[in-house]
Amino acid sequence: MVELAGNFFARPAPSDLVELADDERPRFWVTIDTEEDFDWDAPFARTGYGLASIPALADCQSYFAGANVKPIYLVDWPIVADDRAVDILGAAQAEGACEIGAQLHPWVTPPYDEDVSARNSYTGNLPADLQRAKMTALRDAIRDRFAMTPSVYRAGRYGLGTDTATMLAELGFRCDTSVRSGFDYRAGHGPDYSNAPRHPWWVRTEAGAILEMPVTTVFGGLLGKAGQSVYRRVARNGTHAGAALARLGIVERIALTPEGIPAERACKAIDIAVDLRLPILNFSFHSPSLQPGNTPYVRSQADLDQFYRWWDVVLDHLARRGVEAITAVDILAMAARKAPR
Repeated sequence: MVELAGNFFARPAPSDLVELADDERPRFWVTIDTEEDFDWDAPFARTGYGLASIPALADCQSYFAGANVKPIYLVDWPIVADDRAVDILGAAQAEGACEIGAQLHPWVTPPYDEDVSARNSYTGNLPADLQRAKMTALRDAIRDRFAMTPSVYRAGRYGLGTDTATMLAELGFRCDTSVRSGFDYRAGHGPDYSNAPRHPWWVRTEAGAILEMPVTTVFGGLLGKAGQSVYRRVARNGTHAGAALARLGIVERIALTPEGIPAERACKAIDIAVDLRLPILNFSFHSPSLQPGNTPYVRSQADLDQFYRWWDVVLDHLARRGVEAITAVDILAMAARKAPR
């Protein structure tokens, strides 16, 4: 067996992958990057962001409660500092209607000891002591504001580093959901997840094991299972090359998100994921998309209406495929039978 050294980028041993038992069905998880409103096209900045989308969290929570889905809100520093967000999400969490996890945007999280830049927007690029200080500050703020200690972590911009797993274990986290399988962020100073597993896996550290629960991406098209490796090679030439592959029906990369992925493609991705017997289908989106004008995906009220219709279609398809919702607590319990010893 390959022993891992607390590194999310080391290929996991087969024994560390979490797979379905013969009598188990795939489940799905809704993860929400719950964060401040900012211009995605502007340079990163510590100030000048907005929080106008926070009241829309109540509508979001009401929608998912009506669908019997308990999402996890991965909250960052500006959200934790906002009383309205704490009131909305804290009440839902206290009722058992949602879960709260941590999402770290380093540029707005103290201590503010680094230059603000594109490279430093990935937490894993920061010095280890500064990474740990920011992770600790966010964990403690969530504990103090929500009266609970988060066990799930997501690095903003999916920015894991080689030391992150050890830090997470030492800080009491049990699950990470920062890996975006099938995506390569190296062109912008970020990590490469283009060949990462789509199954959950355990990462071993001396401080304990962390369950990696990757954000789900699948590959469809004429090439079938071979499509991922072809896409990886061709898409090195840029996003237009990947789009051309999709238009030709050769291979298409489909992420499970309402942001930029039509509902019919998401349903196709669900079918592929079920056929692959992925244990957890991990959906994600950004909370500013809950209010028009904050993200490229929701610019108008019509876009927001379509956003919720997307969920109507996708949740209906999941139900017809027998894929039920799951929470982080249940994911960790399910994965415990494969936990490293």
